[in-house]
Amino acid sequence: MGHGGNVIEELMADHREVEQLFSRIEALTTGSSELRGLVDEVTIELVRHSVAEEQYLYPAVREHVEGGAEVADKEIAEHAVAEKLMKDLEQMRVDDAEFHPTLQQMMDHVNAHIRDEEGQLFPRLRQACTAEALEDLGDKIRRAKAMAPTRPHPSMPDTPPANKLLAPGAGLVDRVRDFVTGRGGS
Repeated sequence: MGHGGNVIEELMADHREVEQLFSRIEALTTGSSELRGLVDEVTIELVRHSVAEEQYLYPAVREHVEGGAEVADKEIAEHAVAEKLMKDLEQMRVDDAEFHPTLQQMMDHVNAHIRDEEGQLFPRLRQACTAEALEDLGDKIRRAKAMAPTRPHPSMPDTPPANKLLAPGAGLVDRVRDFVTGRGGS
């Protein structure tokens, strides 16, 4: 969950982790008993990652990157689509007819988002911010991920200050639910 380094290194490490989970999902045979656990695991990682980006990365993009407000709004809208798909998956059984198409749609959407962030957003942020600012953002992202929800909450605010106020409480409730149900435990 916390990889270390500046914000770009931290988020790219998250991206590699998600891509590895996607590869594991794609390698499973249809009807595999591991599928639900892997989908839950990738959902946990994606929700934590998204919440942290919405709390700290996108406000920094608004402040430091030319045209940053439009960039941040686009990224947040992409998160909303992914979160809705994850919520749909959370409510489905793996043998539901729509589970696999919805899962593929979510993976395709997240992969496109990763390519866009790494190819467009991160280079612009690296150019606009000092090394110290990027390191500070990395620390904030790691702290936010530790407190973030682990389940999709599409109706929660996705911009500061409301998201910074509500996410830790939702995260606590989610972690208690995960503990009680065994979700995400290896």
